[in-house]
Amino acid sequence: MDDLQSLEEWVSPLLAKLTPKERRKLARTIATALRRRQRERIAHQRNPDGSEFEPRKPKKDQAGFVRRQPMFMKIRQAKYMKTQSDPHSAEVNFMGRVARIARIHQMGLRARVQPGGPSYDYPQRELLGYSEEDQRFIRDMVIDHLTL
Repeated sequence: MDDLQSLEEWVSPLLAKLTPKERRKLARTIATALRRRQRERIAHQRNPDGSEFEPRKPKKDQAGFVRRQPMFMKIRQAKYMKTQSDPHSAEVNFMGRVARIARIHQMGLRARVQPGGPSYDYPQRELLGYSEEDQRFIRDMVIDHLTL
């Protein structure tokens, strides 16, 4: 049994006692907190399991200097990383054009570097994911909400 399913089985009877309005509020709170946690993890260049992202290939600019800008600076902004929630679910996902970029990195797919340019096999970098620490975090949030 995977961790997400076990969390769902644990929390379902507790959530059934809440009104739809309370469940929606809790789901929105959880989704927002998870987005913040995902954004921080991406900023630290880490996969959900704690391993580091595979670094990008060095890229030289016109003067021959190697660019060392962190990956995914823009797509981790709330403008692109959206939350959705309703009384039955809470989710964090990427929207718009960056969703394609995120999917390529999330799954380690082959894609063109630029339109009409060469293709490249991108290494897998899990931008969105779920860890045991996230499971404990969600459990604690539910318990805190129910004790209020």
